[in-house]
Amino acid sequence: MQTHLAPEYQNTADGQAAEAILRKCVHCGFCTATCPTYQLLGDELDGPRGRIYLMKQVLEGQEPTRATQMHLDRCLTCRNCESTCPSGVDYGHLVDIGRKLVDAKVPRPAGEKALRWALKEGLPSPLFGPAMKLGQLVRPLLPQALKNKVPVPQDAGAWPARTHARKALMLAGCVQPAMSPNINSATARVLDAAGIQPVVAPAAGCCGAVKFHLNDQDGGKAQMRANIDAWWPYVEQGVDTLVMNASGCGATVKDYGHILRDDPVYAEKAARISALTKDLSELLPELVPVLKPRLQLGADTPALVFHPPCTLQHGQKLKGGVETHMAALGFAVRVAANEAHLCCGSAGTYSVLNPEISYQLRDRKLGHLAPAAHEVIISANIGCISHLQSGTETAVRHWVEVLDAALTSTG
Repeated sequence: MQTHLAPEYQNTADGQAAEAILRKCVHCGFCTATCPTYQLLGDELDGPRGRIYLMKQVLEGQEPTRATQMHLDRCLTCRNCESTCPSGVDYGHLVDIGRKLVDAKVPRPAGEKALRWALKEGLPSPLFGPAMKLGQLVRPLLPQALKNKVPVPQDAGAWPARTHARKALMLAGCVQPAMSPNINSATARVLDAAGIQPVVAPAAGCCGAVKFHLNDQDGGKAQMRANIDAWWPYVEQGVDTLVMNASGCGATVKDYGHILRDDPVYAEKAARISALTKDLSELLPELVPVLKPRLQLGADTPALVFHPPCTLQHGQKLKGGVETHMAALGFAVRVAANEAHLCCGSAGTYSVLNPEISYQLRDRKLGHLAPAAHEVIISANIGCISHLQSGTETAVRHWVEVLDAALTSTG
């Protein structure tokens, strides 16, 4: 795609990066076929190709409008288009740049601005945990829209106390410990059973995705640098794996090297952290032979329906691993026959900012998952899990919780 940057964007890092991405686009439109918002809305400007044209216009000097901002806001950043694109267009990084440039020129209404501020400051805050506990206490009294965001309280179980020669860093995360604490403790118990000691750096916090994708990119980068500082002593001590059990966090941490590539202090460390980062499912090939003899799966073991998060299959390009290795462990697991590649509508804070589209996608996804009475839905990201659970009576769990339960039941 031929592009002529406006003078204000020439010789800027954002302008040059965006131009390089735009020049890969060949207008083919394959991306529209796999874009969730285009499928729902049928508007070219609510598909990747249309949004690319909008961002190109802004970069070439055309003034953006509220309509421009709205079409970019409606993007889930699911990156399905990247998996479909035959030309390798790096749409995810492009839309980060586009939103930043548009928001710099298009003021948001006060209410919208306040909501976005509350999300980016509230979700990573230490106060989120106490607020969630309070919400859970009064959950039966909450209106449905709020109840959807407040899961029932969950017992995390015990954290393993054994030590092992091999150690792996874990990111506790910001919302996950408050909303689904068992995911982290289940991960720790499964690693412990495989002879790997889970280690959490106390000073590590939010991965930075919440702020970064709400266009507080400086705030997001500050959180990324703080995490690198928290993890670096462990890296220097020889820890060679940073395990992520939330695929949204994993996709972001794997991107630290790109996001901080121009930082003279952190660029090299960020690249190293990204290289060490693995989704928990990437450890399954080595965990299966160790754990399988310890599992005794029986008639009461639920059958599983797997929803692969976008951040896993499109963001991290990890497809097939969870269902393949869970099946190798002896679980009955299937993936929806239709639209397994499409977003469930969670997409970080999207379900709060664009609830109508988000819930349409949730219900569409649940329809395709079509869980039977004896099945449990599994996924690999806290956002997907809580979002899907708000629309079904079927249990929705992280796959590691199911594996941990099978290990715990056999001692």
